[in-house]
Amino acid sequence: MKAKKIYNQLYFQVIIAIVAGILLGKFYPELGEKMKPLGDGFIKLVKMIIAPVIFITLTLGIAHMTDLKKVGRIAIKAMIYFFTFSTLALIIGLLVGNILQPGHGLNIDPSTLSGDVSQYQAKAHESTLTGFIMNIIPETLFSPLVGDNILQVLLVAILMGVALVLTKEKSQKVTDFLQDLSTPVFKIVHMLMKLAPIGAFGAMAFTIGKYGLHSVINLIFLVGTFYITSALFVILVLGAVAWYNGFNIFKLIFYLKEELLLVLGTSSSESALPGIMEKLEKAGCSRAIVGLVVPTGYSFNLDGTNIYMTLASLFIAQALNIHLPIEKQLMLLLVAMLSSKGAAGVTGAGFVTLAATLAVVPEIPIAGMTLILGIDKFMSECRALTNVIGNSVATVVVANWEKQLDKKQLQYCLDHPAEVEKKLEV
Repeated sequence: MKAKKIYNQLYFQVIIAIVAGILLGKFYPELGEKMKPLGDGFIKLVKMIIAPVIFITLTLGIAHMTDLKKVGRIAIKAMIYFFTFSTLALIIGLLVGNILQPGHGLNIDPSTLSGDVSQYQAKAHESTLTGFIMNIIPETLFSPLVGDNILQVLLVAILMGVALVLTKEKSQKVTDFLQDLSTPVFKIVHMLMKLAPIGAFGAMAFTIGKYGLHSVINLIFLVGTFYITSALFVILVLGAVAWYNGFNIFKLIFYLKEELLLVLGTSSSESALPGIMEKLEKAGCSRAIVGLVVPTGYSFNLDGTNIYMTLASLFIAQALNIHLPIEKQLMLLLVAMLSSKGAAGVTGAGFVTLAATLAVVPEIPIAGMTLILGIDKFMSECRALTNVIGNSVATVVVANWEKQLDKKQLQYCLDHPAEVEKKLEV
């Protein structure tokens, strides 16, 4: 196959679209704000296909297994991994916040704070543990396939996959149908990805047009601290995990560059979910592992969000000159650990989980969230990128643990990402 011209490659088109969006938002902010429907429309198109992709991938993955104990074992190992590294991300955010103290010296009087964060408080109160568990159960067996609740899709897919295994002799036609259906569904994914540059352009033009580049300057230290902390988490922590499991974190990031650029442009990790799942399966991870770990990780393995929560909480406390002793900080960490799971799947989950955390730590007023409300948008891209990279690493690691990883195929894909791209487009 001939190498594609660089201007025909999706990642290059997305980069150009992001730059064009920034320029439009900077010099023509009113016009930039009007580009919002382009970004929103693209994300809606991708969300439209997420439920079928997860359902087909996971159902077929389980249906092709002969030992159902493997499914439970995979789920347990994935949750152990998620819990370990989510907690580590929270601890790292806490340590960095104490060492660098990005909010120190602002000396803000809490009584002067203004701004409406009531919508985030309301969503945080809704995110109780009971409500979260009940929300996993769908209204009907097929209603999750027309909704956007990932955990409900997972539940139905697992039940269907197990049922197909238990009735294998009589339900082979159903399995064959789903296998055939996967081809056009993933073709739709490829078709939608062609629109990625338009979506990235619209989302970036709106962000810069509405909030402006100048709005970051007064709190650049917090933004910079968060980006550097997330980068170090990816390079050092996830890099070490990747090395121990026999692959290179930088090669994996480059292999997933198109999906990561899409996340950067749209600030939505969901926009990359179908592509991530397909590429990881192509890279030698079994379909069952990919189908179970990636979507579950989107709710339970939010490394970027966890770093943000402890760092942002300490920033607000420092800015308001509120001293938090070590026992209060440990309580903050424990609450954040629970609230990050309770608000899973909620739109604007990063800010919602922060509200849920502060609501249980009375020393820090929730009104303090208004300090970072204006720049939260500029940190959402980094949260999403870190979450996606963390989930991709988790999938490869769990596949390796379960001996369901083709290491030669993984190495080939990481060494020849361009060739894999061309094969996926055929």
